[in-house]
Amino acid sequence: MGMNHALVTGASSGIGAATALRLAADGWNLVLTGRDRRRLEELADRTGGRAVAADLTDDDALRQVIDAGRGVDLLVHSAGIGWAGPFAEMEPDRIDRLVELNLTVPMRLTRALLPPRVAFVASVAVVGVRDEDVYAATKAGLRTFAASLRYRGITTTAVFPGAVRTPFFHGRTYDRRFPRMVEPERVADALVDAVLRGRAEVFVPRWLTVADRLHGALPATFHHLARRFG
Repeated sequence: MGMNHALVTGASSGIGAATALRLAADGWNLVLTGRDRRRLEELADRTGGRAVAADLTDDDALRQVIDAGRGVDLLVHSAGIGWAGPFAEMEPDRIDRLVELNLTVPMRLTRALLPPRVAFVASVAVVGVRDEDVYAATKAGLRTFAASLRYRGITTTAVFPGAVRTPFFHGRTYDRRFPRMVEPERVADALVDAVLRGRAEVFVPRWLTVADRLHGALPATFHHLARRFG
């Protein structure tokens, strides 16, 4: 593609770290940002990348990341947080922070850099998930944002994984029968491969595409099945 400079957010762990390792193995030059300075610097040593420890919801820190990322060919939005539980029990400040990091920050960072390619780590939750109301809404927003950017000539890729073995589930019991958990490396490979091929969307595992299509074609049927089977 003639592109070799990438900025990866959320690179301290999980899908972001796995994506950074895959890109480095493919010869990309990296700028890595995340909140865990120690883990980020360790990853920078492994990949030869530049570590910029930052809380992206802080304006000064975000400007620092923007300065470090100017001129990149690929921007990977992997930073994000989740929350699960009854919506009425979700504190307002937690709603604000989740929306800010998962949706507002990617918009602001993309606007500042306007790279030729942008990749988003979304979620199969875009179809609506019980007890993850706000999280699902932010990921659906990313999907729409990615689709809209393509009208500007920016090539976008969004990956929609099911449950992934990442810090998102630390301290939580994952008791759903489907989908089974996948490793972050599998998601990273799918994301990078889709970027290289110019694919707009990819689901991990692939069979989740069926759920998305059913949701789009027959939403009432989809939600009936979701309520029944979880």
